Amino acid sequence: MRLRSAGLLLLLLSGLRADIQEEARALVGSDVKLTCVHTGEMTFDLSELFVYWQISENEKTETVTYYLSGNSSAGHDNNQYKDRAQLSLDSMTRGDFSLRLYNVTPQDEQKFNCLVFNRNLEKILDVVVTLHVAANYSMPVVSTPSDAPEDEELTFTCTSTDGYPWPNVYWINRTDNSLLDKALQNSTVSLNARGLYDVVSVLRIRRTPVVNVGCCIENVLLHQNLTVASHPGTVETFKGNDTEVLPDTHPDRTRAVVAAIALLLTVVVAAAAGWWCRSRCPGRGYAGAQASRPEPEFTDHV
Repeated sequence: MRLRSAGLLLLLLSGLRADIQEEARALVGSDVKLTCVHTGEMTFDLSELFVYWQISENEKTETVTYYLSGNSSAGHDNNQYKDRAQLSLDSMTRGDFSLRLYNVTPQDEQKFNCLVFNRNLEKILDVVVTLHVAANYSMPVVSTPSDAPEDEELTFTCTSTDGYPWPNVYWINRTDNSLLDKALQNSTVSLNARGLYDVVSVLRIRRTPVVNVGCCIENVLLHQNLTVASHPGTVETFKGNDTEVLPDTHPDRTRAVVAAIALLLTVVVAAAAGWWCRSRCPGRGYAGAQASRPEPEFTDHV
């Protein structure tokens, strides 16, 4: 049986269930390989094969790319994947029907179905690859409130942009690292023009003698927590995937300690240089050329 239309093959394949389930992860803008490999040790004649990659979107099955027996090259039905989805004809002869997807976007977070049949429509391979897409959120920026009357509440705003997937947002009491009540915060997550998420979180708390809070943006897929403190005059430190901001509370004292250490190092270096010179330089003046003494000869004695 010879097929000339991907649409006809799609009709014949409706209702089939995958034999193999795979998962893949990719960052936005990167390239990824969706694996679909026949494990048997054999070669394939492409003129005897139908290779088909598809997705199900909005309860509708759409073609990503395909190769039909008798065609000279792979084709594309979905404009979204034109010039971004590629099959390797050389690899397919060796049983590797994997799909190379370029310039990954958030919209590519799909279940991709790889189907391989022979000319008699006998199934050779059926694999579903679930692609998970992620993007790093920007470092959160926390705006601290200006001076306000003591009887008024304090308002902090935390913003972070261009991340994926949907974030978790936490506010932390930095004095004991406990989580603040979610009822005190109002977080808004919106989808921007790039298909990535921007988050704005507003925290309102009662003024206390000591206020030290932090904003944490969690990306579950990347196992990443970005945490920034609200304390003014902060410096950043990094610990693995966790990012923490610590306050520099005594800048003048820090500068004085650094200057004292530098002076001490200068004195030590000068003393060491003087000792080295005394130990290496000769103690008497130059006495002119000296006759060389013959080196002793070592002979064997019987």
